[in-house]
Amino acid sequence: MSSPIRFFHASQLHTVSDQPVTRTLLQYLREDAHCTSVKEGCAEGDCGACTVVVGELCNGELQMRSANACLLPLASLHGKAVFTADQLGDEQKPHPLQEAMVSCHGSQCGFCTPGFMMSMWSVYLQRDSRGCPASREEIQQALSGNLCRCTGYRPVIDAMQVAEQAPEHPFDRQALSTQLAGIADAGDFHYSAQKQHWYAPKTMDALLRLRHALPEATLVAGSTDIGLWITKQFRPLGDFISVAKVEALHHCERSDEGIFIGAAVSVEQAYRACLQEYPELSELADRFASLPVRNTGTLGGNIANGSPIGDSMPWLIALGTRIELTSINGTRQIPLEAFYTGYRQKDLQADEVVSRIIIPLRTSASLFRVWKISKRIDQDISAVCIAFSATLNDGRLQHVRIGAGGVAAIPARARQTEAVLEGSIWDQAALEKACAAIAAEFTPLSDMRASAAYRRQLCVNLLKRFWLETSPASDAKDKALSLTAYAAAGDQQ
Repeated sequence: MSSPIRFFHASQLHTVSDQPVTRTLLQYLREDAHCTSVKEGCAEGDCGACTVVVGELCNGELQMRSANACLLPLASLHGKAVFTADQLGDEQKPHPLQEAMVSCHGSQCGFCTPGFMMSMWSVYLQRDSRGCPASREEIQQALSGNLCRCTGYRPVIDAMQVAEQAPEHPFDRQALSTQLAGIADAGDFHYSAQKQHWYAPKTMDALLRLRHALPEATLVAGSTDIGLWITKQFRPLGDFISVAKVEALHHCERSDEGIFIGAAVSVEQAYRACLQEYPELSELADRFASLPVRNTGTLGGNIANGSPIGDSMPWLIALGTRIELTSINGTRQIPLEAFYTGYRQKDLQADEVVSRIIIPLRTSASLFRVWKISKRIDQDISAVCIAFSATLNDGRLQHVRIGAGGVAAIPARARQTEAVLEGSIWDQAALEKACAAIAAEFTPLSDMRASAAYRRQLCVNLLKRFWLETSPASDAKDKALSLTAYAAAGDQQ
């Protein structure tokens, strides 16, 4: 039995029963709700012109996150609330953010401004939990998914800082929580229109039964990639099974056996949880897409996607991550690298779903680094992403693992290079042998992002950087060799 999509926007409950399953939130807001403050720029989650803030109840707690309206199927908003820039304030009573954008000259043509406002508002809403104003770095991270061609970012960041010093503009969280509780489903959600179905089960058992009955249906979590299949590739995707409401897939916990991350945990939450164990992930965590994409996309989806240039797989492989695959017939675990059998091909049965990611804890003698190389810092796809992991005992490398993306048809391990390094004294001689091995390890393609020769050279150079930062024989191991430091050094030469 099909139920209507119900969500709040502009203080009104919207009930939708006749829109296609593939209708995006952006299309609905502009074309049906006539909310033109949300703009369409790229329609692929890159420009931020369509940024909204989505509110939802998670285990009874209200969460407010920025998101790209162009990537969200309307059905995924069921039971939630959507906020757009026109709701912040008006001419008689503007929001402090709006006043600050005017006083700091933060807008010229204004096309991108509504999206900036919503990313800024998502930061503004956190002022109570932070206990202090957001730093410029935090603001820059929040705005990493918003592009401006005419104003520039300095006055926008200034406006955010000015607004945070102004008297607080009240937002009634309790009232919103009560509204959302009033439209919450007790059971599974099913929406149907034009002979296409959207299923959103709440339990693992219901998900597995649906997957068994509908093996051809498209599994969807955050829709940050499937959204592009809809808006750019116009794929016929059939029915959808959303995993977003399955409570068991949202667990994220650490135990003596490792870090266990449910497949529906957002990329942002998953990376923050892993940072406590592996602080070396900090740079990649901030450069993985934009904050709205990280808020919506899931680590399980990044893995199940099977892309050879996904940023998560290299470091997960290097750390020896295992994934859990579940069906009505039971559960099995496999090493992550064994999951990929060919380009976009996976060891995944038709009725299986990725249920958990299990990341080992670090040991006291472990060495770990990961680097992403792309043409720009934010919002770019890797030319190469490579991760190195090993333990160093009495000067010798053990348990060497190297994961790489962008160099093969699948996320891959550099097994030949690992074999050269395993048991070696971590000195200049071992480095030279390993560099020769990794240069011949992969046969990457040349494309618009990088040539094959450049990708091979990157692997060699980053292995050298790993040696510089971790080898007892290197006099540079104590230096802060971040991308920023390298860039600054290059500017001085």
